[in-house]
Amino acid sequence: MSSSSSFYNFINLFISSLISVKDLSSDIENQVELEEKTRLINQVLELQNTLEDLSARVDAVKEENLKLKSENQVLGQYIENLMSASSVFQTTDSKSKRK
Repeated sequence: MSSSSSFYNFINLFISSLISVKDLSSDIENQVELEEKTRLINQVLELQNTLEDLSARVDAVKEENLKLKSENQVLGQYIENLMSASSVFQTTDSKSKRK
């Protein structure tokens, strides 16, 4: 009985060891998956921040563009008014009418 009992204990210990190894392997796989998910989440958050920064920059550029267009219109009108008020820029027909 002693040898049978020893063998039985050995088998139980062996099976317990296999189960422990399987559990450890599963834990390692879960840890790897968790690390990968964490890495992907961090990457997504970083990309979201980059997108927000780019979107804010686009909005700022659009606003600056509208401001510059408005200033160009004002300057264009100002130049037009100066040209029409100056005799240097009058057409030759109007010069001949003055003579």
